[in-house]
Amino acid sequence: MVNPERYFKSLYNLQQTRIEKILKNTLNERKPSSLYAPGAYILNNPGKRLRPLLVIFSANAVRGNYKNAYNAAAAVEILHNFTLVHDDIMDNADKRRGLLTVHKKYDVNTAILVGDSLLSIAYELLLKDLTTQVKDVVTTFNNCVIRVCEGQSLDKEFELRKSVSIEEYLDMITKKTAAMTEMSCKIGAQIAGGSNAEIKGLSNYGKYLGIAFQIQDDLLDITGDENDFGKVIGGDLLEGKKTFVFLHALRLAKGKQKQELLGIIKNKGIKPYKIPHFRRIYENLGVLDLSRAEVRNYLKKAIDSLHSITNPMGKEMLVVLANSLLNRAK
Repeated sequence: MVNPERYFKSLYNLQQTRIEKILKNTLNERKPSSLYAPGAYILNNPGKRLRPLLVIFSANAVRGNYKNAYNAAAAVEILHNFTLVHDDIMDNADKRRGLLTVHKKYDVNTAILVGDSLLSIAYELLLKDLTTQVKDVVTTFNNCVIRVCEGQSLDKEFELRKSVSIEEYLDMITKKTAAMTEMSCKIGAQIAGGSNAEIKGLSNYGKYLGIAFQIQDDLLDITGDENDFGKVIGGDLLEGKKTFVFLHALRLAKGKQKQELLGIIKNKGIKPYKIPHFRRIYENLGVLDLSRAEVRNYLKKAIDSLHSITNPMGKEMLVVLANSLLNRAK
């Protein structure tokens, strides 16, 4: 009998290797190097490659020929990195995946150009192998770009507002983060010729997975290890970001604790030495456990969305992937 976790790991590594090869070759030997070397810098600093693997796993789940999805999967990863380059500029972030961000290693103008070029290259790769479902796949891809921009705009807007509801925050991350994982699953199913029910189910799986992923990210920002996480721990508190964890803390706090949390908004962040203090506040209010429960809740919603998938092993791989997010450290 096949061990699902062991099979998932071998399949994950195999598909990741194939995607890495495409990513490496995409910018190889392009000129000018002043543009493409910084692009290669970010692409060669691999993250989890979650989104491109969702494309492949979703294509496989509908029993389709996922070999036609590799370039589209690489396109999704390049699109994701385009958003990261511009996001880091807007946040003036110093590090990404443990290394200097593009605008810090080079400069802001270079980073803007790199991001723009990555977006164009993403479309180039997306269209490379498409012979059917071209309009549907490109429409899905385009809609994702628009939604991510809307989510990023809301995120920046929230920085200027004194109050943000948890519902507004969830809407923002559904656009900024979950739109990308939703799109990854959807185009994988579209390219592989999935049924309408399969495409809808996989889209919802990707959406809920993305929401869980972002809430987990908010948790790791305060509970993670900097060496694993690749970013400064407590960075959201330092910048005064209204995260899922922070908004629930603000909702539950009373008296002095509430005033201290409101002070983060007023002062647009805190000093580094105060990070442990606010972590203790989060622990006392129970919002870390509450957030962990919400991660589990959204992962359950993701798995429940797979009821239309009739490929047992394809479905099992997506279930294993979802459950693996519970224990991620970065």
